[in-house]
Amino acid sequence: MINALVVDLEHWHSSEFLTKYLPEELVDQVPESVRPILDLLDKHETKATFAVLGSVAEQHPELVKEIYDKGHEIASHAWSHKTLHKLGKDAFEVEIKKSVELLRSITGEQPIGFRAPSFSIDNTTKWAFEVLEKFGFKYDASVFPIKTMLYGLPDAPVHIYRPSIEDVTKDNPNGKIIEFPMTVLNIGKNIPLAGGFYLRVLPLWFLRYGIREVNKERPAIIYIHPWETYSKTPRLKVPLFSRFVTYYAINSALYKLEALLSEFNFKPIRDTIKGECNYY
Repeated sequence: MINALVVDLEHWHSSEFLTKYLPEELVDQVPESVRPILDLLDKHETKATFAVLGSVAEQHPELVKEIYDKGHEIASHAWSHKTLHKLGKDAFEVEIKKSVELLRSITGEQPIGFRAPSFSIDNTTKWAFEVLEKFGFKYDASVFPIKTMLYGLPDAPVHIYRPSIEDVTKDNPNGKIIEFPMTVLNIGKNIPLAGGFYLRVLPLWFLRYGIREVNKERPAIIYIHPWETYSKTPRLKVPLFSRFVTYYAINSALYKLEALLSEFNFKPIRDTIKGECNYY
């Protein structure tokens, strides 16, 4: 089974749990934090999707070009990392237009994949699919079939599908955008396996078990942020819960990722989708 691997290329201070506590001067550590991941992918001869925030691409076009030249897929992560709820449709369209134009100018290729900041596509932001279709996107990877304090659509399908623009939780076989929802394991309720905080907090044995179980029926999708694998990510004085979600097990995240790369096969989202459905 071929699974999908996504690196959300964004600033360390993009986390929703840090925005209220940021210092006036922000350290830029994007190149340093992504380098170990690139080296790890080279070591395991694995290609991934890099969902690139527009503001990061603007600051580091040479890094985005290097990632692209290594054979990784470049997808859009919008521009500012504001959620779609905060942006609204018009501002979201502005961000997507800027993102597409910049990524295309760097790579020479039209991005076909999108990842919404903070998984903020749901039935209150379903207009996003109209915008994505307008700008030539082929797939989205933003729906999370769980419910948290920040995001989630617990009734959404757990498999690859085409969301209805009337109800994102419904499959429309004629839909123009394909959705690769975040991976969950159902053990009476949906348990998130997809990555990020869940990759850091869940024990490695459970991650391995969960992916093997999911792979009996469908590909999994794993994601990671470079800042949450980097030991020098600034530690801010934030409330206990925010500190736990943001910083827990940062020092072991890269080890876990390598363990998964050693055991499972991963490709960019676009290639995983090709293997699952006749879309292109």
